[in-house]
Amino acid sequence: MTDELDPRLIEEPYPLQKHLNMRMTAWRKDYARIEIPLTHQLMNRQGLPHGGIHATLLDSAMGYAGCYTGDPDRQQMALTLSMTVNYLAQANGEILITEGWRTGGGRKTYFAEGRVTDHTGTVIATSTGVFRYRSGG
Repeated sequence: MTDELDPRLIEEPYPLQKHLNMRMTAWRKDYARIEIPLTHQLMNRQGLPHGGIHATLLDSAMGYAGCYTGDPDRQQMALTLSMTVNYLAQANGEILITEGWRTGGGRKTYFAEGRVTDHTGTVIATSTGVFRYRSGG
């Protein structure tokens, strides 16, 4: 679903994104969506996706949601100050879909919410976070 992603804004994936095969599928003001294939390398010893994967996806989607500028020449970065993850269900299927929303904030910090679902629509995890904008970009 790349109809919600301006191709001019696609950034080179950083090493962790490459390693996990993360793909941004939507990015606009106050919103980001990231998808990842659910592969055996992501599973814990019970055969379920490791909770750290959910947390990583939520952190990334909420981070991007607050950093949209719409200008490929002006990147905005942020750091996570705090984040809470609630694990609600087990994932089924082949893809994890993570959405993040900027819900408020000001000049230096912002608040965000996130949700991980599988491709069947089951809500797997939710999150809230506080992020600090980095100065200088």
